[in-house]
Amino acid sequence: MRVMITIVPDELHPSDAYRLMISVVVPRPIAWVSTLGADGTLNLAPFSFFTGVGGAPPTIMFSVGQRAGRPKDTLRNIQETGEFVLNVVDEALAAQMNVTSGEWSYDVNEFERAGLTTALSVDVRPPRVAAAPIAIEARATQLVPVNETSYTLVLGRILRYHIREGLLRPNGLVDALLLKPLARLGGDEYATIGGVFSMARPAV
Repeated sequence: MRVMITIVPDELHPSDAYRLMISVVVPRPIAWVSTLGADGTLNLAPFSFFTGVGGAPPTIMFSVGQRAGRPKDTLRNIQETGEFVLNVVDEALAAQMNVTSGEWSYDVNEFERAGLTTALSVDVRPPRVAAAPIAIEARATQLVPVNETSYTLVLGRILRYHIREGLLRPNGLVDALLLKPLARLGGDEYATIGGVFSMARPAV
């Protein structure tokens, strides 16, 4: 039997506990979220606490922390308008996504800062990233504060998908190898998808 190291998060400095967790929960997909404030201010930021949480209706979730004790711009905008677009980051967009991860002030347009073009959405007001291989228009259904943390879960119902031609297989699934999604690891590390294999569930 291999020797195991036992670590109790409460015995670590909070920043060290966070860093350890995000190096264990890997790889994480990146939700590149575009929002509009009530005043029309545009925001684009990436979040790696992100997953799907429901199938009917299709529901996605991402988690937003605070900045200087106040809601981040993404959460502030969703609180005001209830809408967002979740853009999928592929390998080609890694550098531009990284630019938008900066703690820019509210009046900074991250699309312009990263040299990105917007594309009109259909069912929501925030635009999508024109170069993103997939964009998901969504309406917020729940904002859930996470007890004893500075984070808020944003749950949203998917209203519309925009999928680049050629990514969708005849079986209705996106081809992950063609999509080339970027994944988040710990620290400053990222990963690409690598290999893909299939396993059928046991017949019970």
